[in-house]
Formats: sequence, structure tokens, C-alpha cells
Amino acid sequence: MAELSLVVCVYNEELNIEPLSKQIQTSLKGMDYEAIFVDDGSTDSTREKIRSIDNDRFILVELKCNYGQSSALQAGIDQAKGEYIALIDGDLQNDPADIPMMLKTLKEGNYDMVAGVRANRKDGALLRKIPSKIANYIIRESTGTMMKDLGCTLKIFTNEAVKSIHIYGELHRFIPVLLALEGSTRMTQVDVNHRARQFGSSKYNLSRTFRVFSDLILMLFLKKYMQRPMHFFGGIGILSLLFGGGISIYFFILKLLGNDIWGKPLLILGLIFFLSGVQFITMGILAEVIMRTYFESQKKKPFRIRSVKRLGNKK
Repeated sequence: MAELSLVVCVYNEELNIEPLSKQIQTSLKGMDYEAIFVDDGSTDSTREKIRSIDNDRFILVELKCNYGQSSALQAGIDQAKGEYIALIDGDLQNDPADIPMMLKTLKEGNYDMVAGVRANRKDGALLRKIPSKIANYIIRESTGTMMKDLGCTLKIFTNEAVKSIHIYGELHRFIPVLLALEGSTRMTQVDVNHRARQFGSSKYNLSRTFRVFSDLILMLFLKKYMQRPMHFFGGIGILSLLFGGGISIYFFILKLLGNDIWGKPLLILGLIFFLSGVQFITMGILAEVIMRTYFESQKKKPFRIRSVKRLGNKK
């Protein structure tokens, strides 16, 4: 088993493969490593460029079509056998020369993850840097995960930490949040080199910003209510029932007093709130059943033990 597994996700990066592979070999010279290139359904000659690398430390994982960065990262992590696992972009903007320093930091600090921070980012301000800063601030404040640069792919983990999570959809930006949900709280960040893109085109566009906020809602729900969904749905349901029930009682009293209540907008609103309350409580019950099935069918635990030590002296 290699000490380090380096996972590189690529999609239509044919011109970057040769210089990146050379930089990896130079930067990691003397280390026991494997470099896993995950081709995410490229339509150019990216796969052929990877196959031409004459080094048995390099592995090519071919996906059948373009699944997206999160799925590609997960595919590479699944194949990784190293004691430590590093992630890096395949567009040459991350510098492989930072990896030895990050690995040293991880070992010396006994961290679960060391994340890179693009201190001098070489991207456009309007379309990349400003939206990224806003998204990072909102995610930090709402999730309590104090990472400066969640969009930087360059990260290194212990094998146990990164394989305790599953990255799907577009949750690669929320890896620190996912790790925290699994009990991996020993995380730090270091400044890393960032380079301007030389070849190929960026896969980023502003539509991703909106998807980030959609995923943020999911993260907030998982962080606060993953193990107790009834507290979320039930709380809303009870408030809705009380509000709708109060309106219904009010109109019932008016009816007893001989008033005509039919067709009143407030009465209809009360019925809507009452029925919505019933639905939310039902959803909460179903969510609780699903979570029990999730944990018990797979023998999962809602907690993770860091270590167990016997205290005292043996006699």
C-alpha cells in the first residue's frame, strides 16, 4: 500500500496532462505514492494522453460519461489505497509542489484534513473571485466550518477520514462540512500556490453559484437535523397546526354566534395551515423511519469513536 494516493479529476484537459504528470513526478520524487487520474468522460484526447504516461505509479480510471466533479472525486477516492489521500485539479492551477508541505503539516499536527487556501488567486475578479468570496462567507457563517477557501480542490486527508464520507451531486465544495458531520474535526488550512490557467477552458460558470446555495440548504439540514428530522418537520407542523387550529376555532365561535363565515379568505388560510401541519408531521414521522432504516439496516452508528484507551497500570 502506497503512503500517498493522489486523485486527479480531468475533463477535456488534453494539453495539461503531460506537464501535470511531469510536475507530479518531480514534486513527489522519493515518496511512496500512486497518482490516480479519473477521466470524467472526456471527448478530446485526454485519455490517450494519460495512457501515454510511462510510469507504473500512474493509474487511469475511466468513467463512462461526464458525471461531474463530485462523482469523479468519489470514484478516485474509492480506488485510492494510500494511507493519505490528496485531491488536486487537473488544470495546472493547483501546484503539486505544495503536496509534500501539506502532508508534513497533516502528520505533525495529527490532522484529519489539511486544505489549501489560494492566497494569490489567478482568476477573474467578477466571475470567479467575488462570487467565491461571497459563497465562502455565507457557508462559513451558516455551517460554522471556518474554512477560508472551500472552492480550492487541493486538500489532503487521512484515508480513514475521507473514506468516512460520500461525495455526490455537487457536494465537493462541502467536503469539510461532510467531514465535520462524521466527527472529523481536526482540520486546518495552509496557503498554497495558485497559477493562471494556460491550456483549455474553465468549466466554471455563474450557474454553479446558485447550485452552491441549493446544496447549502441540504448541508444545513444534515448538520442540524440528520439524526432528528422530526424536530424540523414536527416543529413546523405543530406551529402550522396551532395557527390553523386557532383560526378554525375563531370562525367556529363566530358561527355559533350566528355569523356567516363561508368563503372568508382567512378561513381558507386556516384550513391550509391546518392541513399543512398534518402533512409536515407526517413527513417528520416518515423521515424518522427512513433514518432508523438507514442506520440500523447498515449497522451504522450515529457517532464515531476516535480512540479507546485503557487507563491505569497493569498489575
